[in-house]
Amino acid sequence: MSSTDLYRQARAGATWGIAVSLGLGLVKLMGGLFGHSLALVSDAAHSLVDAALSAALLGALLVAQRPPDREHPYGHARFEAVAGSGVALLLIVLALGIAREAIMTLGQDRVLPAAYTLAIALGGSLVQEALYRQTRRIARETGSAALLAAAWDYRLDALGSIAVVAGVAAARWGGPSWHWADHAAAVVVASGVLWIGTTLLWGNVQDLMDRQADTELVDAVRVEALSVEGVQGVETLRVRKVGIEYLVDIHVEVDPDHSVRDGHAIAHAVKDRVIGQLVPIRDVLVHVEPSPPEDLLNDYRPGESDSREGKPRSPDQPGD
Repeated sequence: MSSTDLYRQARAGATWGIAVSLGLGLVKLMGGLFGHSLALVSDAAHSLVDAALSAALLGALLVAQRPPDREHPYGHARFEAVAGSGVALLLIVLALGIAREAIMTLGQDRVLPAAYTLAIALGGSLVQEALYRQTRRIARETGSAALLAAAWDYRLDALGSIAVVAGVAAARWGGPSWHWADHAAAVVVASGVLWIGTTLLWGNVQDLMDRQADTELVDAVRVEALSVEGVQGVETLRVRKVGIEYLVDIHVEVDPDHSVRDGHAIAHAVKDRVIGQLVPIRDVLVHVEPSPPEDLLNDYRPGESDSREGKPRSPDQPGD
């Protein structure tokens, strides 16, 4: 599957998220307003923000595919993390607003929630769970962290709807003295929204700070580089995430007696191999290093190590 296919599949997942979350949000909002359930209104706000998150993700995926230009020589893929951070902040503000409203209005309204609010909340939970499962599958296939975060937000919305069911049921069948349960359910929903918002924000900030990729992908890049003829070792390997793709910086060791032309050919072979075998990799920057002499390797003493992958360096050997 090519990068274009990955982006296309991720956009399809985001589009489904917009349609389903927007529809559910409107149904919950109308049911909560006319059915006198603050918890369902809070859940509706969460669903509507889910729709906004999916819309931002869809826009980010479209922008991320734009080719590099003079002002953005590395492309526009980081816009996904920027958009995700903005939506995360919106989620945090929403959670605080929901919690404040639930606490401030506690005891003001004694109208019991309507029976149909239970059906809306329960149906919404089932639909959101189905959306979570579909979105999670697409996120894993495409490697989109933002889409995976959106999937978990859908799961959290499903759990929030269950809390709404419990709160509305307690308020309706427990009588006026249990009206607080509807507000308590709203606070539970707000807590969930706050948790997913802070988690999403932290993850996107880490991506913007060039966090090292997962060990599994880093190891896969190393294996592919070492499989190229002429590569004797990997000294340095950095893999950073940009959108749903990755950029690789790698230092490979070759025979020091090779010509510049040979080293250049090996570097291109490493780049072609890694990009060809690992679809999430968009570009590879290869730096060629001379392999350390055998006598330096033989003089190695336990406890001495450096940044080279799998090969010790003598303390007298110069660095980069």
